[in-house]
Amino acid sequence: DGSPTPHPPPPLSSSSVNTLISSLLLASLAALGEGSLGQTTTQIQGLLKPVTPPSKVGDLLSEALKSFTEANGTSFQVHTSSGVFTKQGPAISQAFTKQSQTRFRLQNQALGKGDFKADPKQLQAWATATHRGLEGAPLLADIKAKAGAMILANALHFKGLWERKVNEEKTDPRTFLGKKYTKVIMMHRAGTTYLYIYRQISALKRASLVLLLPFHVENLARLDKLLTLELLSKRLEKTSVASVAISMPKANITSTLSLQKQLSALGVADAWDQESTGKLHLGGVLHWASLELGAGAGKQDEESEEEKMDRPKMFYADHPFIILVRDNASRALLMMGALDHAEGEVLHDEL
Repeated sequence: DGSPTPHPPPPLSSSSVNTLISSLLLASLAALGEGSLGQTTTQIQGLLKPVTPPSKVGDLLSEALKSFTEANGTSFQVHTSSGVFTKQGPAISQAFTKQSQTRFRLQNQALGKGDFKADPKQLQAWATATHRGLEGAPLLADIKAKAGAMILANALHFKGLWERKVNEEKTDPRTFLGKKYTKVIMMHRAGTTYLYIYRQISALKRASLVLLLPFHVENLARLDKLLTLELLSKRLEKTSVASVAISMPKANITSTLSLQKQLSALGVADAWDQESTGKLHLGGVLHWASLELGAGAGKQDEESEEEKMDRPKMFYADHPFIILVRDNASRALLMMGALDHAEGEVLHDEL
């Protein structure tokens, strides 16, 4: 039609190597869209691209957030916080504060009135409290809230409760071939699960952990280019039950993201600071996420099940892979990320 081809958004940048993001961020953006006016509302609605009327997308996200948080403790433990942090300037309306807290659990907090250099420390402390002591990646230093700025922030910590936990006896140190070769604790277990050619789902009852592992040892650039929403949706619907022996690293994945460039590239442009001071504007969108890949709680592993397995397929995750957490009830993706570096003793090539 002659219209220019839109440029893809910049890649997610993080002060940590691994990247992790939760789709619950969309609920906070929906709250912001409902509380804004003019082009900002239109741009946020365009970003969310609802398949239902725009007036209903907030309801859908509000219900999804409620369902997810109410499921806490079933097959996962989740700690999540969302907030709007404001720097001295025009007050946010009480109507927006009440509605965003009721519908989207979005709390309103004030940043200190002093120098903006103290703001990152306040935000980092808030996120760390949600992550139950996991520091995660430090906040990017380029967050400088002027008077009138609103910082939209999300923090989430997720730990799956395995249907059958991994025995500590079934762990040992192995090499993970990531950005750096490291010695890590690998967890091993066998059982029946849903299998794809290179995609693996391990049952977490209410939620599923989906691992996308390249066949060869490589970085994730090629897989990232191949993976589209349409392809992923199609593959997730084509599952078959198979006997699988799984080995995967025990790791805590943490990520800190500043999303201004990505959201601007996706069309949310008018809400940001336009060199104004004192007027209400969006000064940053920050996202902290952490995910525990561990032996976890759950039923004791069934030795009898492993004994009955006949030549199980091997799934050996000793190199970078993509991680998805899916809500089995709604089939929505709750978290997306990648493990391309596992913390451990760095191994050096002696040749």
